[in-house]
Amino acid sequence: MTIHRVVALVTAPQASFELGCAAAVFRDEPYRFDVCTEHPGPIRTTEGFDMVVARGLRTLNHADTIVVPGWLPIGDEPTPAVLRALKRAHRRGARLVSICSGAAALAATGLLDGRRATTHWRYAEELQRRYPAVDVDPDVLYIDHGDIATSGGSGAGIDLCLQLVRADHGAAYAARRARLMVMPPHREGGQIQYRAEADPAPTTSLGELLDWATDHLAEPITVDDLAKRINVSPRTLARRFAEQLGATPGQWLLAQRIARTRALLEETDLPVETIAARVGLSSATNLRRRFRNTVRTTPSAYRRAFRARRG
Repeated sequence: MTIHRVVALVTAPQASFELGCAAAVFRDEPYRFDVCTEHPGPIRTTEGFDMVVARGLRTLNHADTIVVPGWLPIGDEPTPAVLRALKRAHRRGARLVSICSGAAALAATGLLDGRRATTHWRYAEELQRRYPAVDVDPDVLYIDHGDIATSGGSGAGIDLCLQLVRADHGAAYAARRARLMVMPPHREGGQIQYRAEADPAPTTSLGELLDWATDHLAEPITVDDLAKRINVSPRTLARRFAEQLGATPGQWLLAQRIARTRALLEETDLPVETIAARVGLSSATNLRRRFRNTVRTTPSAYRRAFRARRG
């Protein structure tokens, strides 16, 4: 695989978790990860320690993807040098990506004008006020336009980075990388951001149930089946899914089945009928309909396009 150069553009105070999200996903081949800043040297973090960044803005000249992992405070306009570097990189074809408050830096370039973008829900109102030409959607995990992508809160940054890996190298490769990070293989960008309420009641994690369902996708799992496994009512299950995943149980199950379908189309020559049985979509007709509604293409066209891209 060709090396894909990912560069994170940081500024003080830098949120180390957001930076770590990008570093964790892009640290290994076929990616090469680097960090730069406008004025190399010590960079203060929001967590109270300094990190030393040795590279300046020229590093962006060779980046295939540029990640802005937060930009605080979001009311601080990037300098003309930073804006020129980002716009120049975009003109030559580099992909621009923001995590959390980093959307403010991308919005300042004007490249988000007329487009949907997202950020952490607590920054959304101010971002919309400062950049009225941007269509700010605070209720989704991430939005990927191909050339520019934005994510919500910190954790959604991992989801977006895995989505970019999926776009670059396919669902199967992205799922393997997610497993190494002990992360869910795929969360749809349209899922809502979790918004913490004051003093929320403790809720049992759905982790074990999700692992079980992922291992049994070939079976005709229903919402009632899921609810019975953890001894709750379907209504309670739906509430927990909404709280923890921002989706209904049915939406989550379908997303996992489509992700598994993509991986099998990429990595095997199995006919669509066989794949439908393996992912629990009952028939080739049902799979084709669900796949087209979600991926906006047919399974056979997806397989051809993926293999042509891999060459």
